[in-house]
Amino acid sequence: MASYILRRILLMIPTILGIMAISFLVVQFAPGGPVERVIAQIQGTDVSATARISGGAGGDFGSAGGSSGGGDAALSSKYRGAQGLDPEFIAELEKQFGFDKPAHERFLLMIWNYARFDFGESYFRDVSVLSLIAEKLPVSISLGLWMTLISYSISIPLGIRKAVKDGTSFDVWTSGLIVIAYAVPGFLFAIFLIVFFAGGTFFD
Repeated sequence: MASYILRRILLMIPTILGIMAISFLVVQFAPGGPVERVIAQIQGTDVSATARISGGAGGDFGSAGGSSGGGDAALSSKYRGAQGLDPEFIAELEKQFGFDKPAHERFLLMIWNYARFDFGESYFRDVSVLSLIAEKLPVSISLGLWMTLISYSISIPLGIRKAVKDGTSFDVWTSGLIVIAYAVPGFLFAIFLIVFFAGGTFFD
């Protein structure tokens, strides 16, 4: 038993490293990183996700032909929207966000920082990530505890009742209700609860 528990604990290390490697690859190489965001803010084309979806004038393709000048160096930039910006400024942005280093160095640096609980600064609020976690942790713990309490207070009595009434009409219609509840996306149900309890029409 002890050896099994030890093996499972040791397996957590490669699992965590694998998850971090996949997350690193997605964040580092997917378009729309921090450098592109700063460039979009400078160019005045940084819009919300809803504006991109709705096809607003400042969306992904709204400024495709709006920039001019910049020379061959700017035109050959790997960042969308960098036309007209000084290549030295782009290089300074890359250095600020750590993109001046090779990918494997950035990954190892990320692992080292995480091992020291150094999660850096927030790009949006100019405070440390640990401060943001500490600020939001009480709410997250409260929601988690209430969710666990509500879930078990419903599921345990319901499971016992369904076992006692196996095959009856109660068992059939509660099973159907559970299937429907599982089919409803969580975010859609959350919006319904917000409208119902905080929309001002039903409950305020």
